[in-house]
Amino acid sequence: MPANKLSGVSNVHESRIALGRRLRELRTAANLNGRQLAGLLSWPASKISKLENGRQNPSDDDIRAWTGATGGEAETEALLASLHTLELQHAEWRRILHAGIRPRQNELVGIDQQTKLFRVFESTVIPGLLQTAEYARIRFAESIRVFNLISDINEAVQGRSRRQEILYLSDKRFHFVLTEAALRMRLCPPEIMLGQLDRLVSLSALPNVRLGIIGFQAQYTASPWHGFWIYDTDRVIVETYSAALNLAQPPEIELYVNVFDELAAVASYGRAARGIINGVIDDLAAEVPNDDGS
Repeated sequence: MPANKLSGVSNVHESRIALGRRLRELRTAANLNGRQLAGLLSWPASKISKLENGRQNPSDDDIRAWTGATGGEAETEALLASLHTLELQHAEWRRILHAGIRPRQNELVGIDQQTKLFRVFESTVIPGLLQTAEYARIRFAESIRVFNLISDINEAVQGRSRRQEILYLSDKRFHFVLTEAALRMRLCPPEIMLGQLDRLVSLSALPNVRLGIIGFQAQYTASPWHGFWIYDTDRVIVETYSAALNLAQPPEIELYVNVFDELAAVASYGRAARGIINGVIDDLAAEVPNDDGS
């Protein structure tokens, strides 16, 4: 993957390295080696190494213990601020979802309310704001299984439905770009996907929704590496298997806006987009038995 595609990930890594460097400076200023500090804190020596080399994020208590043991109490608040900024940039799913999926949906409602222009690209899944309840339930069940979460799936589906109410607000604008692969990916039973595709056709008629589909025959100019959401010009959220990256630096946002514009430029809209969707519907319908079993 080209280096510029990894800008958000690399910035998070650099922030973690910088935090570890500041911790190391406090240790060396106190004339302590790693084993000595580990002994004072009753930690394994490997934890000192991981924190200083950016391989593990410290907790708030770790920061306070470190500054207390090294005489660096004056640096505590600044280090905590750096840690919290890092946690915002790189929010691990296990931490985000520890109380269930519904609280995450509530958090996104707050972001949605503040946003006027949504630009969304997805290459493999239907975006949450466009999902049917049945499709959303399948997606949430996957998260519950993968992360071994408490099951609040009914509440999560209700939360997603509540989020979708913003699609009907006249002061919001939405530009979705999906690949044809996202329409054909076998992530749910055919009958559920048929309902989902029908919903896409309906939502594409909303006056404030622009839905683009990049068909298999399209010639890309920017590679569809991963999905991302651009909220106004304030932030970009990129979801990985392990975490949600929150990117807020102007160069990062500009990069993603430019990539989105290139992807949007090769997408089909209106009747052509609906033609691609209806083609997938026809293919899937052939797999679903009729009411008479045929």
